[in-house]
Amino acid sequence: MSPAAVLIGPPGAGKTTVGTLLAARLGVDFADTDDLVEARAGRVIADIFTSDGEPAFRALERAAVAEALGSHTGVLALGGGAVLAEETQAVLRGHPVVLLTVGLAAGVRRTGLSTARPLLAGVNPRATFAALLAERLPIYRAVAVHEVATDDRTAEEVTDAVHAALTADVPAGSAGRRG
Repeated sequence: MSPAAVLIGPPGAGKTTVGTLLAARLGVDFADTDDLVEARAGRVIADIFTSDGEPAFRALERAAVAEALGSHTGVLALGGGAVLAEETQAVLRGHPVVLLTVGLAAGVRRTGLSTARPLLAGVNPRATFAALLAERLPIYRAVAVHEVATDDRTAEEVTDAVHAALTADVPAGSAGRRG
């Protein structure tokens, strides 16, 4: 079994919003690994980070991703940091992985520097977001089959671009196919 699509990208890229729209268009279920982690732990991610620390959260996340990749046949959205784990990068190979990108200004605007996003909390959330993008973008691109830019696009436009990439198996968005 394999998901119809796996969406990855930084916070604020629209993975959950686009994933929900894409799943409806494809007539399949949608799952978000952040929701799977919270359901398994019985707590919200911010509480897991605060009480148990990031390593404990990442262990739960790796397990949720591996399980979902093996059992979910719909659209799957991964948490922004899920691809940092080499184990997750390995299990993503062979899946239809779509990177949703977002620039610094749009990402900061969309996340609202929310406390629900523990890695963006701190003294200078904008600088934290910029560092997060710089660190993760090469990893995202290494595991993605397609890349779709989300800045200055509606969720419906992004969904159209993702759907086109998946159904035509050609590059989508302004950044095109990795290579």
